[in-house]
Amino acid sequence: MIDFTSCEVNKFKAYGGANGNKIHIRYEGKGYMLKFPPIPSRNKNMSYSNGCISEYLACHIYGLLGIKVQETLLGTYTDKRGKEKVVVACQDFTDGGKKLIEFAQLKNTCINSEQNGYGTELSSIMTAIEEQSLIPKREMVPFFWDMFITDALLGNFDRHNGNWGILVDEENQTAEIAPVYDCGSCLYPQLAAEDMKSVLEDENQINKRIFTFPTSAVEEEGKKISYFEFISSLKNEDCNEALKRIYKRIDLEKINRLIEETPFIEPVQKDFYQVMLKERKEKIFDYSMKLLLAQEKQMGQEEEASPIQSM
Repeated sequence: MIDFTSCEVNKFKAYGGANGNKIHIRYEGKGYMLKFPPIPSRNKNMSYSNGCISEYLACHIYGLLGIKVQETLLGTYTDKRGKEKVVVACQDFTDGGKKLIEFAQLKNTCINSEQNGYGTELSSIMTAIEEQSLIPKREMVPFFWDMFITDALLGNFDRHNGNWGILVDEENQTAEIAPVYDCGSCLYPQLAAEDMKSVLEDENQINKRIFTFPTSAVEEEGKKISYFEFISSLKNEDCNEALKRIYKRIDLEKINRLIEETPFIEPVQKDFYQVMLKERKEKIFDYSMKLLLAQEKQMGQEEEASPIQSM
């Protein structure tokens, strides 16, 4: 339980983004962006969304999957009106002089891209990844698909080009992929506790939140991608490889332990997160891996059966 109320605030640093208010603080010698829970845009019955809880859990699950991610801490902050709120502190990885270039900004420099920086058509994103010269394609392509697959597990509906990117050091002329950040749109943040209970009691409601929504923010032919349909289609080799990489790292026992040990959330919320992650793994990942292994087996058999061509 961390109380961030008395932390030093840096009023000369500000952040963009639409999901909740943000201030820059110093905590234990490090800079953090302190995010406050946003008012829900979809569920008017909630005072504040679960965005801070989602941010914390999703980032820590990314870490359990071996992906470089922004450090997050949960705590409270009491405003001048005496109102205490649950907040999440996200370590500011630009402290020390590095600059974050959002992928949207990087994409704007790619003159062959058919869309502007915030255009999320998959083909346009892939063109920009190939054309940009800061990060080798062999590094950025696997990162993008690892992030896509992990977001599929977490149900992230808002991974657009403005919330992932590259860290650059202009003085030393170096660049690296930034840690994954801005995960507050994972794990159904605008679902109230009583609604979570209703979903858990109805298999159809669970399935709707797996197969129908949330979708990815990435589009294909102008339509937001269904995580289930795209991954299980096996039509993208880079996505298939990411599925295999991430799948073998998923440890539901560790994830469940993380959820159990997370403060500020009610028992029904813990049950909901655990059930939905298990269901998403089984119905998207297990199903797709079964298809993928069968496909690879068939291809192997066909290669063995094909006659050796003479030179």
